[in-house]
Amino acid sequence: MTAELKLGINTGYWQRDPEDQTETVLAAERLGYDCVFTAEAYGSDAFTPLTWYAARTSRIKLGTAVVQLSARTPAATAMHALTLDALSGGRVILGLGASGPQVVEGWYGQPFPKPLARTREYLDIVRKVWAREEPVTNDGPHYPLPYPGGAGLGKPLKSIVHPVRPEIPIYLGAEGPKNIALAAERTQGWLPLFVDPSQIEPLFGESLAGRPDDFEIAATVTTIVTDDVEAALEFAKIPLAFYIGGMGAKDRNFHLDLIGRLGYAEQATRVQELFLAGRRAEAIAAVPSELADSIALLGPIGRIKERLQLWRDSPVTTLLLAGVKDEPTLRSLRDVVRG
Repeated sequence: MTAELKLGINTGYWQRDPEDQTETVLAAERLGYDCVFTAEAYGSDAFTPLTWYAARTSRIKLGTAVVQLSARTPAATAMHALTLDALSGGRVILGLGASGPQVVEGWYGQPFPKPLARTREYLDIVRKVWAREEPVTNDGPHYPLPYPGGAGLGKPLKSIVHPVRPEIPIYLGAEGPKNIALAAERTQGWLPLFVDPSQIEPLFGESLAGRPDDFEIAATVTTIVTDDVEAALEFAKIPLAFYIGGMGAKDRNFHLDLIGRLGYAEQATRVQELFLAGRRAEAIAAVPSELADSIALLGPIGRIKERLQLWRDSPVTTLLLAGVKDEPTLRSLRDVVRG
């Protein structure tokens, strides 16, 4: 159980000017929200919007949910994070994730196998860069430093920039038990997606057992304040259908696997079949309403207030509200959570 839930927002993927969420971020900061997180897949990156928001804010924490490991070498990610952390006065939370084979191999042109081992190496190198204790080397097979080949002139180097913090918080985006256990073992937080608060302990309690007392669980939660619960449910089904159907290969989709663990394996398979067949409206309609409702906060403020108890009773420490853009709604939700 969480004594006091913190609030943040997840602005998701950056889009063109009509979707610029600067005003939302500014409102969240004025209202005392703890953090803003951004995302990346195969369009916009996560760091640039955060830099845009950092220049316009002074207090709110700046997180990535998530930076994809294969998009950058560990040293490049460490450089991005330490630079933005310095420019923002020490406000960065580095959220990392392995993504999936379709994106990693199809978009970034990198091998996907052994994501757990790759993540471990990645974490080690990033932290070595920030620590500046010695020139950075790595003997692992995934990110060897110096590179064992090429011109044969690789030299171990140490960052010429002193980070404002030698240890920037790292959270892992993870959906499987082993990845979640790695987050609890090696990082400061877990970024769950599509999580039913009542099932965190039954499904992942063993994976989280070794986490430190100050471990953060920052869950992205689709949030729609409206009197029309049915319309909200239909909207909440859209990202579920997209991730179940389109964010992974037919035979290897981690999001589909997660939905199966939540008790909807048969329904998720049907959603994927419809989505891959190009019948997207039917795929959205096939997402169970009970599933969409269990992982979101939907309906009038009174209903949301009641359902918040499920999150308070869970180990989640921060709610990252997704889909809320206007200040009055952000204020109402803040007051309900604090209430």
